[in-house]
Amino acid sequence: MTVKSAVLLVLTGIVSVQFGAGVAKSLFDDADPTTIAWLRLCVSALVMLAWTRPRLRGRSRRDWQLAIGFGAALGLMNWSIYQSFARIPLGMAVMVEFAGPLTLAVVGSRRARDLLWVLLAGIGVLLLGLEPGSLTLAGVGFALLAGAAWAAYILLSRGTGARWPGLDGLAIASTVAALLLTPLTLGRYGDQLGQPRVLALGAVVGVLSSVIPYSCELVALRTLRPAVFGILMSLEPGVAALAGLAVLGETLGVLQWVALLCVVAASVGATRDWGAEPSA
Repeated sequence: MTVKSAVLLVLTGIVSVQFGAGVAKSLFDDADPTTIAWLRLCVSALVMLAWTRPRLRGRSRRDWQLAIGFGAALGLMNWSIYQSFARIPLGMAVMVEFAGPLTLAVVGSRRARDLLWVLLAGIGVLLLGLEPGSLTLAGVGFALLAGAAWAAYILLSRGTGARWPGLDGLAIASTVAALLLTPLTLGRYGDQLGQPRVLALGAVVGVLSSVIPYSCELVALRTLRPAVFGILMSLEPGVAALAGLAVLGETLGVLQWVALLCVVAASVGATRDWGAEPSA
């Protein structure tokens, strides 16, 4: 596969996951975000298990600890970002969520100039505060929680990937994430699962937000350098804002767009430098 084809695959995954988020949010009038997050995770787990058929025998306690921790981070990340989507625009939620991986990228680098990226991201946050618009404290708080879970997801994915072959670890983690949300979903929102529209579109969300992006990333990462992949992923807040506009009619103010661009630029810079950092 050429680099150009790999880049197109990553971009396809980014567009898919963010437009899947738009479809998910369109269901929040009919079902709680917890229900939609659970449906997404269930579809993802079922597809991943059927695809990978992971071998479970002979696994050490450490293997299972990492996979379960990975699943807990995945479940928390999905649940909290959907709670944020229900309260603030998609683009703003994803922008705030990016604080997690951005912080991780900066901490993982030993370059002094990375402080400039922190400053640029801080300017974006300050601009966001000057034009809060439809932002709420709860929405921002859930997005920050999702960002922290995302950072944990990145760290745990490395350990899980080192101990589980292929996508076996991700399949187990997806299953764990779905199971963790099952008691809350069935206990409190079980009646919402009787709506055919919720079930059908929830399955669509699972395909758009999990199956397609995971597949695209898996193939693309065989060709792309991690630094290039990270830079492409930094486009997600902008794509999320466009998805919110196209699917939900969400509009952002001028300062909000500038704030979003500051965070995207900071993420691109920090990820590029981090990815270029020589190994110890």
